[in-house]
Amino acid sequence: MKKNMGTADRLIRTILAIVVGLLYFLDVISGTTALILGILAVVFLLTSLVSTCPLYMPFGLSTRKR
Repeated sequence: MKKNMGTADRLIRTILAIVVGLLYFLDVISGTTALILGILAVVFLLTSLVSTCPLYMPFGLSTRKR
C-alpha cells in the first residue's frame, strides 16, 4: 500500500489513541462509548504505524509531503 499519511497526521492519531486509552483506564469512559472509542483508537494506532489511511485512498487524499 502506498503511504499517504504525514508526520503530523500520524502524531495526532497516536496522541488521540493514547488519550482514549487513558480515559478508559481512569474510568472516565465506559460501556458502549468506551467500546466505540477503543475500536477507533486501535484503528488510529494501526494506520499510524503503517502510514496509510484506507479512507484517504478513494478520494486521492494525502497528508504526506512529496
